[in-house]
Amino acid sequence: MRIRVGVLFFAVVLDLGSAVLSVRAENASAPPMPRFAEVYDLVRSNLSGMSETELNRAAVAGFVSQLQGEVSLATNSASADAGAAPLVSKTIVFDGAYLLVRIGRVAPGLNSELTRVYDQSRATNKLKGLIVDLRYSGGQDYASAAATADLFLKDEQPLLQWSDTMVRSTPKSAAIELPMAVLINRSTTGAAEALAAVLRQADGAVLIGSPSAGQAYLFKEFPLSNGQTLRIASGWISVGEGQKLSDKGLTPDITVAVSSEDEKVYFSDPYKVLARPLALFGKPGTNDLASAQTADRSRHRRNEADLVRMQRDGIDLEADLPPPTAPQFTGPTLTDPAMSRALDLLKGLSLALKRR
Repeated sequence: MRIRVGVLFFAVVLDLGSAVLSVRAENASAPPMPRFAEVYDLVRSNLSGMSETELNRAAVAGFVSQLQGEVSLATNSASADAGAAPLVSKTIVFDGAYLLVRIGRVAPGLNSELTRVYDQSRATNKLKGLIVDLRYSGGQDYASAAATADLFLKDEQPLLQWSDTMVRSTPKSAAIELPMAVLINRSTTGAAEALAAVLRQADGAVLIGSPSAGQAYLFKEFPLSNGQTLRIASGWISVGEGQKLSDKGLTPDITVAVSSEDEKVYFSDPYKVLARPLALFGKPGTNDLASAQTADRSRHRRNEADLVRMQRDGIDLEADLPPPTAPQFTGPTLTDPAMSRALDLLKGLSLALKRR
């Protein structure tokens, strides 16, 4: 009974949250909605089977979730800070020439850490391209996003704007000048979205993956009585001369379709081979097996050239031919679809530049 009642009440809260979005869209054809406080008071007074605490939790969770990232609850604790993702969580150099840098979060010090990783990699490799992986990356420090983007720009130009702040790149002779691909997905949020956007607009980076979260806002924080913080969007983030980042997120230049479950697996291990049901590939029939066996025997049947060679080399004509040499593999195969597309793109660009 409690589960059923909880589901019904949560549905009511979701409807109220949807009403907020309907008002924002100024949908004149929608029927007028009752006040949230009125509905909540009636439910609290007449619904049995749920405590005041349970009703409050359902109301807050449903209301906040319907505001699509413009409002969120944050926990204030030292343990949360201790468990934060590292600034750079992974680096890989492919073929001694293509550097992948995975950014865990956009926060103070990211530009210095990225510079350190880049200098360390180029000291032992002749780098031809860079992959910046911003999947599952976030943060709210837009100044750090601008400072990181500044590493790649030689000339002065506008990078990011918010409120009355405009951050511009600084002229330099030691900018990182490599063809760049940036990986994004639905879990690329906040300052990571801003970083991806400015790298595309200012440096010409190619975005690969799926649309980002659409949560690049300036937030105000309000402490709550239970120790949490309520974060409310209070302003837009703009790229370059004033192009606002859309609440629909960034649209990639190259879309890679992959399920969220598979993407998490590939993100954890880009060389992981996912098992698939045999039905997806088709099961060989008896005729197929017979044909394969016949073809295998025919490959080992001696022809005239084989006989001449064996006689010349003093090989017994009655002996079996040596088995064909198995292909030699130099390492694991990259299976992460987004990462593979980025690597192929950079290799293609490198080849095109070499032939110019």
